[in-house]
Amino acid sequence: MSYIDNILFIIILAAGAGYFGYNLRKTIRNIKLGRPYNRSDRKKERWRNMLLKAFGQKKMFKRPIPALLHLAVYLGFIIINIEVIEIIIDGIFGTHRVLRFAGGLYNFLIAAFEILAILVIVAVILFWIRRNVIKLWRFNMPEMEGWPKKDANLILYFEFVLMSAFLLMNAADYKLQLLQYGHYYFKEGIVGSFPISGLLLKIIPDDPASLVFMERAAWWFHIVGILIFLNYLYISKHYHILLAFPNTFYAKLPPLGKLDNLESVKKQVELMMDPNADPYAMPEEDEEPERFGAKDIFDLKWINILNAYTCTECGRCSDVCPANSTGKKLSPRKIMMDVRDRTEEIGKIIDRQGKFEDDGKSLFDYISKEEIWACTTCNACVEECPVENDPMDVIIQLRQYLVLEESAAPAELNLMFTNIENNGAPWQYSQADRLNWVNE
Repeated sequence: MSYIDNILFIIILAAGAGYFGYNLRKTIRNIKLGRPYNRSDRKKERWRNMLLKAFGQKKMFKRPIPALLHLAVYLGFIIINIEVIEIIIDGIFGTHRVLRFAGGLYNFLIAAFEILAILVIVAVILFWIRRNVIKLWRFNMPEMEGWPKKDANLILYFEFVLMSAFLLMNAADYKLQLLQYGHYYFKEGIVGSFPISGLLLKIIPDDPASLVFMERAAWWFHIVGILIFLNYLYISKHYHILLAFPNTFYAKLPPLGKLDNLESVKKQVELMMDPNADPYAMPEEDEEPERFGAKDIFDLKWINILNAYTCTECGRCSDVCPANSTGKKLSPRKIMMDVRDRTEEIGKIIDRQGKFEDDGKSLFDYISKEEIWACTTCNACVEECPVENDPMDVIIQLRQYLVLEESAAPAELNLMFTNIENNGAPWQYSQADRLNWVNE
């Protein structure tokens, strides 16, 4: 590489990494729009959870076939991108295969990278078929129309092209080594092992000039493609590639069905039960009264927003949801997508104006009451999610707002509340008659 190429590479690398850092900071800012919530307890369990669920993808293996395909893509991208270290060094200093001093280990790694690359290609083809030919229902629910469906396919095309460029780059490099051409030739002999790209030697040109052009074009395409892919994550469901790790670390730990006390209600009850409390005491002037439940992003816990950004849109939650299965409007995946969309909308307002000014909208402009009340709180969506998201927690907080702030519970619930208040039981008869069934 010439000095101009080195300088150009450094500029592109700095721009790609810098823009990614800029978008990552915006994501962190948006997550912090949620209210504070402590999830720093039981550290050992949290590390174990992250290792098993994010690194080990334990919950994916409830469905073995897609799990194995996903594992191939996951390992392919993680391990193959070790080579990015060499590409960056070569790009900055103008070297070529600078890590070849590792000898046999280097040859083994290149061979492993190639095998993983072909596994990634096979996996993404099968994933594409599942989405677009077989058309599995969970990938074609109403919320997946438009951008979500396009995003899922775009990332498959991206992965296919990146892995193909990697193999083409190696094939051209291997042939140039065999031709002992220029700096591609090393005194120690062939550098690297090429079990897959070696099969392409018969279909690529024999002319050294053409091979150099092919190798350089594929090299640039591979590294620039990775930087584009990195920055594409910000607008894609594939953000989970990075966010799955903190998300599983801060996930809810057993008992999973336990609901959090609503602190704002708890304070009111404690005040009522305190014989020394002044019932006429007014809150401090600078103390803003707490909202019961959640109306908008600012009322949710920060972990709920992290969940939304981490959502893979795989639809496993909606696939096992009993409400969804019986034709009701609720889709837990859509709840996560709606939280993310509303957060992004608020984030863009902050980007434009420097701060958020009320736009007259809330989460209820995204999530209908019909969806909220269709939930059976069975926890199936939480149990199924491979990245430990908790759509049910969002639903519960929205319900709390509707009941405690808006008095907008369904008629059946209002009747039950009245019965509990008057009769001490959810049934519509007096306490004096509660044991009449014994006489029968």
